[in-house]
Amino acid sequence: MMKTKFAIVLSGCGVSDGSEIHEAIASILAVEKNGGSYHIYAPNTEQMHAINHVSGEEITPNRNMLEESARIARGDIKSLSQFNADDFDVLLFPGGFGAVKNLCNYATAGRNCKVNSDVAQAVKSMFKRKKIIAAICIAPVVLARILGNITVTLGNPDESLIADINSFGATHTVKNVTDVCIDAGNRIFTTPAYMSATNITEVFTGIDNLVKEILKFIAMEKL
Repeated sequence: MMKTKFAIVLSGCGVSDGSEIHEAIASILAVEKNGGSYHIYAPNTEQMHAINHVSGEEITPNRNMLEESARIARGDIKSLSQFNADDFDVLLFPGGFGAVKNLCNYATAGRNCKVNSDVAQAVKSMFKRKKIIAAICIAPVVLARILGNITVTLGNPDESLIADINSFGATHTVKNVTDVCIDAGNRIFTTPAYMSATNITEVFTGIDNLVKEILKFIAMEKL
């Protein structure tokens, strides 16, 4: 039986300026544990900025997203510009502030944010082919900005975040920390992770549930 192929897109290394590491590792582990395969991608561009994760202060010089993401990928990574939607069944985005600082600039521009061109191309190419796209934590903001008319969850966030999601033409639905929001018509899967989680166990459980629901959805379609 062919394994379901996941492309996992990272945005750096560290919650404050890149991918949330717990979420990234949980995504990799959940895919492999549940019988899928994966490859990791990241845009080959500079981050918005680099943060000292001890002090919380901005540091120089700035860092490259691909190079930083390679720390998590153990070097087995490709530039997102090389992504080919025909090679994968699922496109998955872990969270972390890098999703809204590097993959798009929502953190600074809010509703007027723009999305990295390689990220937008990858999402649109999967959506056009009616393939599954998944996002974790704050990363559903990126999908909402690109695609508009989809349903996602950030858990139970501030009303201002919900209003911003809605302003993109998307719909937000409140979910508990380990729940999965499934927009079956658009093939979009999201889960809150650290938007709601208080510990790594909740994060892994939610992401594991996400991957299981994706694989169940794919299996049902094959019946």
